[in-house]
Amino acid sequence: MGIAPASAQTLKVVMHSDVKILDPIWTTAYIQRNHGYMVWDTLFAMDEKFAVKPQMVDKYDVSADKLTWTFTLRDGLEWTNGTPVTAEDCIASIKRWAARDSMGQKMMGSVVGLEVVDAKTFKMKMKEPYGLVLESLGKPSSNVPFMMPKKTAETDPMQQIKVEDVIGSGPFIFKADEWKPGEKIVYLKNPKYKPRNEPPSGLAGGKVVKLERVEWITMPDVQTQVGALQNGEIDMIEAPGHDLLPLLAKDKNIQLVNFNPLGNQYTFRFNSTAKPFDNPKIRHAVFVAFGQEDFLKATIGDAQWYKVCKAPFVCGTPLATDAGMADVLNANSAKAKQLLQEAGYDGTPIVLMQSTDLQVLTNLAPVAKAFLERAGFKVDMQSMDWQTLVARRVKKDPPDKGGWHAFLTSWVAADILNPVMAGFFNAACDKAMFGWPCDETIEKFRDQFAKETDPAKQKEIVENLQKYWVDHPTHVNVGQWYAPIARRTTVDGNLTAPVPVFWNVTKK
Repeated sequence: MGIAPASAQTLKVVMHSDVKILDPIWTTAYIQRNHGYMVWDTLFAMDEKFAVKPQMVDKYDVSADKLTWTFTLRDGLEWTNGTPVTAEDCIASIKRWAARDSMGQKMMGSVVGLEVVDAKTFKMKMKEPYGLVLESLGKPSSNVPFMMPKKTAETDPMQQIKVEDVIGSGPFIFKADEWKPGEKIVYLKNPKYKPRNEPPSGLAGGKVVKLERVEWITMPDVQTQVGALQNGEIDMIEAPGHDLLPLLAKDKNIQLVNFNPLGNQYTFRFNSTAKPFDNPKIRHAVFVAFGQEDFLKATIGDAQWYKVCKAPFVCGTPLATDAGMADVLNANSAKAKQLLQEAGYDGTPIVLMQSTDLQVLTNLAPVAKAFLERAGFKVDMQSMDWQTLVARRVKKDPPDKGGWHAFLTSWVAADILNPVMAGFFNAACDKAMFGWPCDETIEKFRDQFAKETDPAKQKEIVENLQKYWVDHPTHVNVGQWYAPIARRTTVDGNLTAPVPVFWNVTKK
């Protein structure tokens, strides 16, 4: 059997965005999450059927009273600096993640303490039974509870980790000396990584790396991306432009593969601390003004790749319901204008941030601007690249002094399957995600859901939450959409998962 050429061991990919930030806990941006899955591993992971399975954990136990969880790590887990992964590392990592994550915060609200038993074992003690422990530790996407060394995990959660602290436990090694923001980021196979024995499924199972090197190439222009793929200069495009999919579909050397069948959800996010969006009646008026199909047509275009869906917890999943949604998302500008006048809108210009370098987001803000203006808002749309938007959205400065009123983004469906998981439903004031909604009633519903184990009662809680949330929105869901990756036929093994991962991938 001949040895594969060196080029076959290197996969060159254009991802949806450039990597300028290395800390997947500090930001929820998906490119940082994707980077996180390359470098770090998780205690638990979700398989392709949305079941949570052990990953770094070998075995776990919960006491009869459901108040003590005990976790034991697998043998042979090592950091890329050669030191063993310890229980101390995991406790520090859980604490840092939980400071930033919606599900983590809610779980830690029921935790009395985390304590080391021995080098590989730790306990989590609860003040009350909590129904979402494994779902929290195994959550698939932003923010992911990646395990990091104690020194890295002791970085202030509000500060980014340093380049030298990117010490991994996962299947790839970040090559710091080849990282050039704006050009490329490089990962090498981690020879010390110990995969599980099970076959891979979703983000769970054995993470067997079959490539020596993965390069993420920065190439913002979608036409250039397609030309490079057709010429064999790159092997894969994570997010090809929807308008170019028919062209790619005709090329016999290229395959289009939808590895995320539940898709994604577009979302308009309010800054609930800034006038006028501190007024729930004015936020509700936006909900009434918007219609989903305009957003979807402007960004995706082809109806085979989008779905009008009012259910905030994603059509096609167990908690999907239209409860309370009949009078919103109908593009009713006359009703919205009336509501706006009744709420006392004073003409404050809405600072709407527009991301310009990601094709799946670029056209969202102009559509929102048109809807808002039809309803009677004044809108100041400000354009910037996605990484600038990501840095700016964490600022609480007044909108006219470098802050913001609103922006649009997209969530992977697997991130928003319930009100505890869905970050934009977190209404815990300063502990909430950027936008910082502050609503005790929403938090009570989220607490009820977290502690309820009966699926029928969970559904009832979701319906009651939605009926309240429509009048006190933290965000507006503006439609579901789907996107395939485009890869050359020499590439195989991409897993069905809500995240593009590169273990199990082969190149011939």
